[in-house]
Amino acid sequence: MKIRAGYEIAYECPQPTPMVLMLSVHPSRIADIAAPHRIVFDPAIAARDYRDDFDNICTRIIAPLGRLTVATDFVIADPGTPDVVAPDAEQVPVQDLPDDVLIYLLGSRYCDTDHLSSMAWSMFGSGPTGWGRVQAICDHVHQRLSFGYHHASATRTAWDGFREQRGVCRDFAHLAITLCRCMNIPARYCTGYLGDIGVPLAPEPMDFSAWFEVYLGGRWYTFDARHNTPRIGRILMAHGRDATDVALSTSFGATKLASFNVHTDEVVD
Repeated sequence: MKIRAGYEIAYECPQPTPMVLMLSVHPSRIADIAAPHRIVFDPAIAARDYRDDFDNICTRIIAPLGRLTVATDFVIADPGTPDVVAPDAEQVPVQDLPDDVLIYLLGSRYCDTDHLSSMAWSMFGSGPTGWGRVQAICDHVHQRLSFGYHHASATRTAWDGFREQRGVCRDFAHLAITLCRCMNIPARYCTGYLGDIGVPLAPEPMDFSAWFEVYLGGRWYTFDARHNTPRIGRILMAHGRDATDVALSTSFGATKLASFNVHTDEVVD
C-alpha cells in the first residue's frame, strides 16, 4: 500500500532564532519514500541536517524574524500489515543485553523509574515475563489513563501521569516505557505518523503520534499503550529515551507556534 503524509507548521519569532527540527522520516524508512524527502521553508532559508546519537535526522536552521512556515509532503510505500505480535518473544537477561541497549533501562527526564519501581514489581513481578509482561503493562496503562488532547502537558512525567490518570499519547508511552524499564525490559520512545488506516476515522484533527518499542528476544517490537491493538501504517520519524530526545522543534530563543497541520492518508488508486 501507499501512504501520503506530511505537515505544514508555522512559527513566529520576534528575532532571528536558532532552532533544531526533528521532522524528517527516520533513516530506516527513507528507502520506502517514492520521491526525495525534503523540508520546504517559506521564506526560503538555509538548513543543514545531521544525525544524532540515536540515528535520527535533525535539521538545524535559524528562523528569521516574523513568520516561518515549515512543510513537507511525500508518498511512502508500506507493507500494509499490522504491528508484529510475537507472544513467544522472551525477555533478555540484563547481563546478556547489548551495550547500546542498556541505556533504555535507565531513568530519563519523563521516565522517572525511581518513583514507580516498587509499584511495578508489586503489580507485574509475579506475572508472565517477556511479551506477556509487556502486554500486561500496556493493558494496565490503557485502562488507567484517560486520553484527551485537553490533557496535554509539556512537563508531565510518567509518575505524574500515573497519579493524574490522564494524558495524551506521549503520556501513555512514557508510563508504559517506565514500567517496562522498572521490570528490566529495555524500552524506547517513538514518534511519527499514524493515520486512521484500517480503523474508523477519528473526529479530532490529525496529529503526530507516540508509541514505544521494547527489546525482546534480540530485536525491537512495537507496542502502543494508547490504542492497545496492532495498527497499520506507522511511519517512524525518531526514537530515543523519551520525548526529550525526539522533540519536533527545539528553539534557542522565544518562538510561538502559529499553526499546525498534519496529514496521513492511504493512497487509493
